[in-house]
Amino acid sequence: MYTKEELMLRCIRLAESGRGSVSPNPMVGCVIVRNGAIVGEGFHGKFGEAHAEVNAINSSTQDVAGSDVYVNLEPCSFFGKTPPCVDLLIRKRVRKVYVGMFDPNPLVNGKGIRKLTEAGIEVEVGVLEEEARKLNEAFQKFMTKKLPFVVLKVAQSLDGKIALWNGKSKYITSHESLVKVHELRSRYDAVLVGAGTVREDDPELTVRYAEGRSPVRIVLDGALSSPVDSKVFRKGRTIIFYSSVSTKNSKEAQKRLRTLQEQGVEMYPLRSDSKGKLSIQSVLKRTAELGIASVMVEGGGDVFSQFIRSGMADKLHLFVAPKILGRGKSFADGIDLRNLSESVEVDGIVIEQCGVDQLFTGYFK
Repeated sequence: MYTKEELMLRCIRLAESGRGSVSPNPMVGCVIVRNGAIVGEGFHGKFGEAHAEVNAINSSTQDVAGSDVYVNLEPCSFFGKTPPCVDLLIRKRVRKVYVGMFDPNPLVNGKGIRKLTEAGIEVEVGVLEEEARKLNEAFQKFMTKKLPFVVLKVAQSLDGKIALWNGKSKYITSHESLVKVHELRSRYDAVLVGAGTVREDDPELTVRYAEGRSPVRIVLDGALSSPVDSKVFRKGRTIIFYSSVSTKNSKEAQKRLRTLQEQGVEMYPLRSDSKGKLSIQSVLKRTAELGIASVMVEGGGDVFSQFIRSGMADKLHLFVAPKILGRGKSFADGIDLRNLSESVEVDGIVIEQCGVDQLFTGYFK
């Protein structure tokens, strides 16, 4: 006999199968139980395709009438790309629905639960709620704040350096960490770097050492100084945010703009300060408008510092290699504090071994 917690955990693990394929939709898993036995299960596998409840019902080995349904997120109650799952559950005459968390989407939030109860179906909400929220943390922020969930991915030495004094940084961490980074890239909708990283490292920012789709590439390039033949511009969807002011009177910048547009790069002008620095808030607002629900920031130090200073970073993946680099650059050199009380705190740290390196994962408070 299963406990409700065990069955909800099964939903969450099923939901994970859709990671990287369903955004900006949430990850959802569903398990159907009748007379104590699992008779059907499924997950939302791809954006625009059937939802978890539909797949679970279609997989059922018997009639689901009178069964208990477990789902980590409140069933949808509106017509989107697919019909409402709530209507299907009512039509199939299920007995009870166990839900991990309310759907933060204002089009659903509570409406699905209410429709089920009005149809005489018992509903219990909050089974493994914390785990359900963590699973869809990006979706929750995207829905409630209309901004993408932001993760900083940093690779540094034991003495806190992300690059040598001359800017060289490839590769500080081990091959195992590189594989992990590619796994992380496949989980997020986009990866973001500054123009300095493009010039110094010429990264591809694709997924090559792990399974999964490559994310959208975003480059913050206020002055449009990135070389037009950089690897990041060669394949896949790439976006550049640049300063509408600092590039206006530059013939060289205008030439780069035309060349990059011809290469298929999406170019979006944004306002900047007097030094050509783009507002992180403006960058994220425009990113969300483009339907991108999560972003992993991969450098460099100035960009990391901007995100931390702006208070717009949500999560940190910090890889630490057992090396000493001495004089070099830190990922937080741009953070200038006068008192220890102003320090930026990271909560809920979890440590994972990656070859000889360690990966610290936590949340900005």
